[in-house]
Amino acid sequence: MRNAKVLVIICLAAVGLVLSGCASSGSETKDSMVAATVNGRNIMLSDVERQVSQQAGGNTSSLNQLQMAQARLQVLNGLIQREVLYQRAEREKVLPTDAQIEGAIATQKQNSGMTAEDFDKSLKAQNMSVETLREEAKKDLAIAALQDKYNGKINISDREVEEYYSANRQLFKNERGVALAMIVVDPADNSNTGITDDAKNEADAKIKIDNIYQQLQGKADFATVARAKSEEVNSLRAGGDVGFATEQDLRNNNFPDEIIAQFFGPMQVGDYTQPVRFGSSGKWYIFKLAEKRLATENLTLESPGVRQQITQGLTNQRKQLLNAALLETAINEAKIVNHLANNMLNNPGNLGLRPAAEGTQAPAASPVSSPVSSPAVTSSPVSVKPAASPTK
Repeated sequence: MRNAKVLVIICLAAVGLVLSGCASSGSETKDSMVAATVNGRNIMLSDVERQVSQQAGGNTSSLNQLQMAQARLQVLNGLIQREVLYQRAEREKVLPTDAQIEGAIATQKQNSGMTAEDFDKSLKAQNMSVETLREEAKKDLAIAALQDKYNGKINISDREVEEYYSANRQLFKNERGVALAMIVVDPADNSNTGITDDAKNEADAKIKIDNIYQQLQGKADFATVARAKSEEVNSLRAGGDVGFATEQDLRNNNFPDEIIAQFFGPMQVGDYTQPVRFGSSGKWYIFKLAEKRLATENLTLESPGVRQQITQGLTNQRKQLLNAALLETAINEAKIVNHLANNMLNNPGNLGLRPAAEGTQAPAASPVSSPVSSPAVTSSPVSVKPAASPTK
């Protein structure tokens, strides 16, 4: 939470470049320097630098000194919030088991689409050990369990749902549009994204898309082929499914008029297009029509999915507010010393640190994030959005 009150203790040491406490030592490195402490537990500068590098795609040398300072403060603030919540989870005894940690890491590996070898290479490129990954997974799971402990008390009444619907009737409609699935073949080299069957040039791409079309004509299952052959990672994992789009959505994404006309004209649900190529990327596409809606339909509170969607949206609003309150309470109870901010105040000329890159550039790599999404906490409620296709 951006307005979280983080106690900054200004040390009375002489001006220096050191972050580990307030004593200077010319022999200290980033691996041994402390960026902050939470209840006496250290957050190392090396952890801050690693995350800054990830956010910069490994190219921290492209950031000037002011940008680096801003990035460090933002990353450290997130790490402080994370540590505060994790320590609260420890006190409330909601830590995950080893089996849960291993399961989270296994899920991440699977979702990355990488081979085991590529996954390990990505970790090394980010200067992250397997043990660090385990520790991150442990913290993510613990914080999620802590939040669930309080969020589990939320109860949305029928009256709240009905009042929301009455005040927002205009939001609840099924727009005219189509639901699509797609298979993509890209002539560019995508092997670094974990794609195993990858066309790497124009000729290979044309041969591959034609072979895929022949498979589909032979009654092969579209979703199965998409998972095996598509070169767009997100749709690949979803069996080609890319969701619902209005006619304007399609135009905004540069779909040719003749393709749009097919979707809203002769194509029937379950049909697929011949291989088509458009856009500047040179990619080939085959689209399957999963749903077609030729007229906009106004939804009632009893339309399939509407009541459930409103309930979930109102629940999510409450969760965000409770998560923000939990973080605020945990921070107010913690003793936090932000050495990084302190050194910036003491050394405004160089913002407390040498330039991070010092003329070097870290290798770019596909980021391996924490196995469980970090518990981003915000006090701003999320708007309740109607289901685009409740009957889907």
